[in-house]
Amino acid sequence: MVDIRLPEILTEEFLATIPKQRSVITKLMEEKTIINYSLALDRSKLWTIIRAESESDVFDVLSEFPLIGWMRFDIYELAFNENVFRKMGYMSLN
Repeated sequence: MVDIRLPEILTEEFLATIPKQRSVITKLMEEKTIINYSLALDRSKLWTIIRAESESDVFDVLSEFPLIGWMRFDIYELAFNENVFRKMGYMSLN
């Protein structure tokens, strides 16, 4: 799990980069590289769970984030991650 701190002041450049960040996150979630991605209501923090074999692999994924230059983060290795979707499965609308 990565605990990400965002800047207190969100510059125009930061805000303009958010659509690119969302696009990369969507791609990584579709690839199942990112399992979870959550933003605090006050927009001060992000939490993400990344599927990786090593801390180096996590850094490789984070380096793809367009907003990485504004982020400060700590990486925590998880023993497990339970969630309701894993138990219920995903519903397809197709």
